[in-house]
Amino acid sequence: MNIPFLDNWRKRPADTATDAWSDPEGVAQLLSECDLLRARAQRAGVVLGDTPVSLEALDQLLPRWRDDPEELPELANDAGLYLGTVIVRTVPGAHWGPGPEGRPVVVMASGREVDVVTAGQEWADTGTPELSQVYAEVAEV
Repeated sequence: MNIPFLDNWRKRPADTATDAWSDPEGVAQLLSECDLLRARAQRAGVVLGDTPVSLEALDQLLPRWRDDPEELPELANDAGLYLGTVIVRTVPGAHWGPGPEGRPVVVMASGREVDVVTAGQEWADTGTPELSQVYAEVAEV
């Protein structure tokens, strides 16, 4: 995962790194950027409105990014962060939090942690599970 601000958090003492998560709106805004994914989607005519419907539209894109080994990791990361953004914005009680090694995870109201970055990587690499499927499973709980 290539998120520079997280790398800086990892280098800081644990109590300071935890404080970085104390601004949930700031974290949500930063993690929602997903510039590469948004640009790819826009070129394909897909508008990403941070909704479950946009996840379904992403699932229908031709995976041309798989042809570019340099782009694939960043796009995969963006896909996971976008999935997390949709969950955080549409599922009551869901929010971003620090997961293993400081990686962002979505924390559900139940306390369950969802590793959306891994889901994004699997989707970008193989197409499964579909982003909309992951959303449906998480939103159901």
